Amino acid sequence: MPLEDLRPIAADATPEERGFELSLRPKTIADFVGQTKIKENLGIFLEAARRRKEPIEHVLLYGNPGLGKTTLAHVIANEMGVPIKVTSGPALEKVGDLAAIISSLEEGEVLFVDEIHRLNRQIEEVLYPAMEDFALDLVVGKGPAARTLRLNLPRFTMIGATTRMSLISSPLRDRFGATFRLDFYEEPEIADILKRSAAILGVKADVEALERIASRSRRTPRVANRLLKRVRDYAEVKHSGTISVSVAEEALASLEVDALGLDATDRRLLKVMIERFRGGPVGLAALSAASAEEIDTIEDVYEPFLLRLGFIERTPRGRLATRIAYEHLGLTPPATQRLV
Repeated sequence: MPLEDLRPIAADATPEERGFELSLRPKTIADFVGQTKIKENLGIFLEAARRRKEPIEHVLLYGNPGLGKTTLAHVIANEMGVPIKVTSGPALEKVGDLAAIISSLEEGEVLFVDEIHRLNRQIEEVLYPAMEDFALDLVVGKGPAARTLRLNLPRFTMIGATTRMSLISSPLRDRFGATFRLDFYEEPEIADILKRSAAILGVKADVEALERIASRSRRTPRVANRLLKRVRDYAEVKHSGTISVSVAEEALASLEVDALGLDATDRRLLKVMIERFRGGPVGLAALSAASAEEIDTIEDVYEPFLLRLGFIERTPRGRLATRIAYEHLGLTPPATQRLV
């Protein structure tokens, strides 16, 4: 298992956690906390489709990991009263893989493709007529004897999810009837999610303790539920099982998650920037080599949260640690360093 999967604040779900997430997943729009504007627009979208007795148009969901794209896809299917088939971009390696899934769909059924930006171009081209004309064009035979066979499909709904909108080709994006961007949640919304999760799991927790966990959850439901699970385990082993404020603080301290939601890995990356490169500017390649982290991991996992906190700044010359990053780590910035 990659080290990133072991971080308590990692936004990606491990295989072991997917069952845990499934037990907490809301099934209706009313139960889905947060993303108010999306829920309003989606509610109209769904109601209009139900009144016309038609499948809803194809939907594209994008946003950072852990914000509820998969959950929202299941909510859409449940609200429409239809089954959902789940796959991912990397799992569809050959056209035959896609053809087997699409040809087995029933009228109105939802096909959810996670990490849709990782579909290869050949499969994308097969998807175009499937999404637009509800037909599957297959090439039978090879060479001069090859011919195209068109297979008609029932009307289905494709829901795609991605964390990298820029990597989806324009022709594929244009075939989605609705696109929704999931944003980070507010702390009160995360606290409400934790209250609901605690009730489902039968966890006894003080409201203030749940709010304390919410404040360190990086405004991400998946992180919040993972921290709740870890704090619950700590409370059961070290205390009576009830999560009080003091128990939550002890558990979070043992996980090395600080008051702003940074963990040991985040702080180590900042210290590398400050101690090895005098706060920057430093290029991603140099930072990757010095921290022993992959460039993609820094750019996709660590950097978004540090940027949102204002701890680092992107400049034409590279990444720069800001004054508040020094202050958070209890370090004194060099007098000659330009800081923001």
